[in-house]
Amino acid sequence: MDEIRGKLAGRALGPGEKLPSIRRFAAVMGVSPSTVVEAYDRLAAEGTIVSRPGSGFYVSRSAPSLAIAEVEPRRDMAVDPLWVSRQSLDAGTDVLKLGCGWLPSGWMPNAAIRRAARGLAKADDVVLADYGNTRGSLPLRRLLARQFAAEGLDLRPSQLLLTSSGTQAIDLICRLLLRPGDRVLVDDPCYFNFQALLRVHQVRIVGVPFTPTGPDPSLFSEALAAHRPRLYITNSALHNPTGATLSPQTAHRILNAAAAHDLTIVEDDIFADLEPEPSPRLAALDGLSRVIRIGSFSKTLSASVRCGYVAARSDWIEALVDLQVATSFGGPSPVAAELVYATLSDGSYRKHLDALRRRLSKARREAAGKLERLGIRPWLMPRGGFYLWCELPEGLDAAELARAALREKLVLAPGDVFSPSRSAGGFMRFNVAQMSDPRAIALLSRAMDGADR
Repeated sequence: MDEIRGKLAGRALGPGEKLPSIRRFAAVMGVSPSTVVEAYDRLAAEGTIVSRPGSGFYVSRSAPSLAIAEVEPRRDMAVDPLWVSRQSLDAGTDVLKLGCGWLPSGWMPNAAIRRAARGLAKADDVVLADYGNTRGSLPLRRLLARQFAAEGLDLRPSQLLLTSSGTQAIDLICRLLLRPGDRVLVDDPCYFNFQALLRVHQVRIVGVPFTPTGPDPSLFSEALAAHRPRLYITNSALHNPTGATLSPQTAHRILNAAAAHDLTIVEDDIFADLEPEPSPRLAALDGLSRVIRIGSFSKTLSASVRCGYVAARSDWIEALVDLQVATSFGGPSPVAAELVYATLSDGSYRKHLDALRRRLSKARREAAGKLERLGIRPWLMPRGGFYLWCELPEGLDAAELARAALREKLVLAPGDVFSPSRSAGGFMRFNVAQMSDPRAIALLSRAMDGADR
């Protein structure tokens, strides 16, 4: 394959030209004919060459150029809720992602995932080839139900719906409960993709100021009375971006206000496993009456093996099942669900979480110290997780700093992408796990010097 690609790159072979016969090429390369057959088959599968039965193999007339440069992240985009996602996902491996929302790949339980992947070789054919059932893997739903019961949330496996991701879970809920023009309450600041997704559904976003113990209860009640929102979407545990934890007092006031105004709450619990001890959960306190819990495994297991879930009232689950069938013809692939189940069931996963929480605790302390030496101060010190919500030195605009950082091959997360009111221009969210790279602080300091003030 390398030999053929080299001839294409050097223009010794051009579009439409015939390749050497299998026997002739095998003799030239000093390999068996079966090796050449496999190489030609792989090149044909990727579209580089084509097979003409009875004639041989030819260079494809539409073969992709081998000299196409890798596309760089766009620097001219508006700094909005999609900005950090686009910059982080499209950045090359040489770019530091201090603003991204995931852990470094080396911090994940890759050995357990590899064991699970090897186990899939022995899986039934239906797992490898068929669609899954409409609710997703029953063993995985049973495992999740047992875990939730330990947290005080009792539910049947039938009240769980597996989805292809946490984002898809929220999208399905929005499709079910919202119509264009409805109002939806979010924290200010909140996870930026909440805003991006809600705008796709053409709803009006209402922000409520967020405090170190949760949304401001008085302003929350005022917003319910003034705007009559259909939904409130939040993180209770290790809030994104602030890292704050919901207090029991605030949780009860939020639930009482929701009951008084017939508000449905979507609790995104994606960071739950990163807490040292469980904090109050709206879904557990409410018993899934008007709270819908969603989550996924991308933060602690793998962002590549996509699988999420929805826990809700039975009637909502039934409606969500139909929506998922209509839009995706089912939930996550059985292969993905099997990988997740096998990894969660592995005795090493609990040890991985314990070690990860300790590692993150150290990383938060070290990152906070490094940032404070640059005049960047954390809003609070979270109990867990990998985010620090920080105030920048006076006069430094987060969006300008983020643009300057791109020139240093550094992706940052400026405050206003998290703020519906765009009132966080002096804040930045940092991923402490990504800051373990020894280049991080030096590049950040250079970007601060280069930012317009």
